[in-house]
Amino acid sequence: MTNGIPRSIRSGIAGLLAGAAGWSNQALADGVNLQEPASVLARSIYDLHTIITLICVVIFIGVFGVMFYSVYAHRKSKGHKAAQFHENVKVEIAWTVIPLIILIAMMFPATRAVLEMKDTSAADITIKVTGYQWKWGYDYLQDGFGFYSTMTTPMAQIEGREAKTANYLLEVDNPLVVPVGKKIRVLITANDVLHSWWMPVFGVKQDAIPGFVRDSWFTANREGTFRGQCAELCGKEHGFMPIVVEVVSEPKYVAWVADQKKRAAAVADDPNKVWDLAALVARGEKVYANNCVACHQATGKGVPPAFPPLDGSPRVTGPKADQIHILLEGVMKDGKATAMVSFAKQLSDTDIAAAITYTRNSWGNKTGEAIQPAEIKAARK
Repeated sequence: MTNGIPRSIRSGIAGLLAGAAGWSNQALADGVNLQEPASVLARSIYDLHTIITLICVVIFIGVFGVMFYSVYAHRKSKGHKAAQFHENVKVEIAWTVIPLIILIAMMFPATRAVLEMKDTSAADITIKVTGYQWKWGYDYLQDGFGFYSTMTTPMAQIEGREAKTANYLLEVDNPLVVPVGKKIRVLITANDVLHSWWMPVFGVKQDAIPGFVRDSWFTANREGTFRGQCAELCGKEHGFMPIVVEVVSEPKYVAWVADQKKRAAAVADDPNKVWDLAALVARGEKVYANNCVACHQATGKGVPPAFPPLDGSPRVTGPKADQIHILLEGVMKDGKATAMVSFAKQLSDTDIAAAITYTRNSWGNKTGEAIQPAEIKAARK
């Protein structure tokens, strides 16, 4: 027995529902039913779903059973005559009171589950989750490090040039890592448009809204790799925002955190360092591939009119201060809107300088200028 409904009862109910619908238990496991819960919260939701479904099935059988029996046993061909009456107080009281009792009975477990979903207090770990077009950012607030999580499914599979793997569109370079048995509070927001952080196996689905911070929580009850997706239409790459969470043991998690801190310290850049042009272009190519290529394309030709070309663009080959302003603020200096989002929080001074240098010295753009991190630092408000 686990928390909530015993496993034997759940299996029996699942079998009953499957038989009534003509499904097999394997069909339920393959996607007709909810995923097998991997957290305390998801178990509560799963059990509530089972209880409510069973109540609905009983009501359905009871109501339609009586109706079909009445039609069959009291039909005209057997000599029955329809009763003529205008009002029946007892019947009206019955069909008012009985549904009320049923709703009250359903209200108690539903309210308990909702209150449990909203209780984010006494968390062991707090992680900030930020939705971007089109990836996720994770910041471990108590440990002082963070990273981006981007889909790694190759374009060859998406375009049908290679066979699709088992985790097609559900694989990332940097999964969220949490320890088993610990209460994880997630603070969810967005950098640009509406997103939604959805992990059904943990019972979490929370909209990510720019300018607002929403929270939710989960406590994983078993180790493993679990997958979800963005559940809010957020643009043309919406289908390419998978969520992967790795649940590990406490010792493995402690070791992983220590390794992440070392990596964060190793890649920290000195904003006053002076870079040469070749080094900035090389780094900028990587930054561009991770953050810009989806909209502006690897060729720099963009996808007009929504995403203008960078190759030959006066915004790129013109005054560098204007391009720096666009990347930091997401708008032009004169206040004119663009399709860009602000990269001020998403990228470091060095990464922004490298990306700008790359675009000003790639394709047909040959300005010969190297934008230094110190210039980005000075331009920040």
